Amino acid sequence: MKPLRVIVVGARGRMGRFACELLARTPGFELVGELGRDAALESALREAGAEVGLDLTVAGLGAAHARTMLACGVRPVVGTSGVTRAEVDELDRLARAQGLGGLVVPNFSLGMACLIRAAEQLVRDFPDVAIVELHHAEKRDAPSGTSLATRARLLARGAHAPLAIQSVRLPGLYAHQELVFGGAGETLTLRHDMHGPAAFAPGLLAALRWARSAEGVGFGLECVL
Repeated sequence: MKPLRVIVVGARGRMGRFACELLARTPGFELVGELGRDAALESALREAGAEVGLDLTVAGLGAAHARTMLACGVRPVVGTSGVTRAEVDELDRLARAQGLGGLVVPNFSLGMACLIRAAEQLVRDFPDVAIVELHHAEKRDAPSGTSLATRARLLARGAHAPLAIQSVRLPGLYAHQELVFGGAGETLTLRHDMHGPAAFAPGLLAALRWARSAEGVGFGLECVL
């Protein structure tokens, strides 16, 4: 199979730089473009000949960039926070109408995906739960996209509303999420700790491979798993 041609949007940021370095050294991928978030996206997409576009910009831009990618015949993989489920549904309709696919991923970590799957089982017996998300001081959005997606998943499985999220931003942290389930006379805690972007690599590569042949736009790394 020919290498998967990928263009990275948001290539100057922390995660974008990591993704570009990862793709450049991984067999089976060809990095055909590295764009800043303010680049002329449509013209760059058409010139690069990319199959998949990886958006790693900032919260609020992912859905718009994905629409532009689809309009250019490029399959989007969005790792940017702030894409709503309504926007995912819209992207899914647009993609299917064009015979394309893609993926919106709040978090590329395999460990986080496993934590959420475990939490969905626990919430049936412990519907009272709170989320604490902790990130480095430079992270702009709060609550994080991962914590918002986690809350939505747990509420859909019967967690008691409103299911509070506490956000912490401090030097020395990287990316961490804790779920505290409360019951009569006891608590149960799930915690996931990331200490650097290397944890994203397996999920990111798997998401790009999955998008190559996807039908419609999926949500979450569990589509790949």
